[in-house]
Amino acid sequence: MGKLPNALLNQKLLTLNSRTMKKPIFLLTRTTYAAAFILLMFILNLSCEQQVDKGITAEEAKALVEKDQKIWNEGDMAMVDEIIASDYVEHSADIPNDDIAGIDAFKERVTNLRVIFPNFNVTVEELIVKDDKIIWRWIVTGTNTGTTNDTPPTGKMMRIEGIGILHIVDGKIVERLMYYNQAAQLMQLGYTISPPTIEVEE
Repeated sequence: MGKLPNALLNQKLLTLNSRTMKKPIFLLTRTTYAAAFILLMFILNLSCEQQVDKGITAEEAKALVEKDQKIWNEGDMAMVDEIIASDYVEHSADIPNDDIAGIDAFKERVTNLRVIFPNFNVTVEELIVKDDKIIWRWIVTGTNTGTTNDTPPTGKMMRIEGIGILHIVDGKIVERLMYYNQAAQLMQLGYTISPPTIEVEE
């Protein structure tokens, strides 16, 4: 058999190399896609786990609210450090510029309230959990038989409904927003709400 010309020999070697390289390249491509898919699934799973960690279950929310009730209803200050965060903040929609911040301020708020209303009691009427938030509709009752200032007690009973939104981080309450009708509360306690006096210029 005669020798193949160099040009033809080089062409055959190139064709052979091309054919033999196709399989490894194909395998490498499939491996790359598989690795990328696994990495993507790992990232998505980690993201989901992080989102779950930020949330709170219905059972956890119920247990937390029951402990919060015990603080308000019984004045159990030992429970405060367990469920109230050190950077706790409380807002009231009906009382602007009356926010309280910190555990000590919260304890003082509860203590003063229970002096003014010794039989203060809050009950949970509805509980909704959304991610790291607890929304609860409550009813508060109490009789004004005490005071923390020069205002004498009225001896009257109040019954008000409201809504509280709790922001939970690491199992503790870091923020509380309260919504209730303060005007209705004052009227039940015997206070009179009068319109402002307007001076008319002649």
